[in-house]
Amino acid sequence: MESVIVSDVMTRDPITVKPDENLLNCARRMVKKKVGSVLLKDKKKLVGIVAERDILWALVKKSKDDLKNIKAKDISPKKIITTKPKATLKEAMSKMKKSKLKKLPVIDNNELIGIITIRDILSFNPEFYPELEEFSKIRQEAKKLKRLKKAKERALIHEGICEECGTIETLYRVNGMLV
Repeated sequence: MESVIVSDVMTRDPITVKPDENLLNCARRMVKKKVGSVLLKDKKKLVGIVAERDILWALVKKSKDDLKNIKAKDISPKKIITTKPKATLKEAMSKMKKSKLKKLPVIDNNELIGIITIRDILSFNPEFYPELEEFSKIRQEAKKLKRLKKAKERALIHEGICEECGTIETLYRVNGMLV
């Protein structure tokens, strides 16, 4: 689970609404899509989140008719806790536990790209997704290639056994290791 990252299991097309949408329409959208929250998105930027409990809170304080007059951005929390697509599932779960949340929007370069929920994490079973192990290996190889590219810019050391993968090849010194 430590090698699996958020982008491997997140929901890529979260349900979004404009920040000026009224709560009644937000509630209808959540019921129609069978989700527990909607993300408020202005262009590609996340500006808020409205969950079922926020609408219930507003419903207790106001009448059903008033839900048409309350904008989603007015009840959205000011501080939104998010995660990055390259964070591990373990990091995401730790952040959820610490903040007592069931879902985290996934942000990359200040753009909303998805959402990861407790359900996404619980439904993830590595036995059903052998290709995720391949993704992990590909990421590791890509990191190794980056390090080798940097090493090539430095001086060539000699041929020998790579301390990282054990193959015999031309070696470069990278972070104190011969790779």
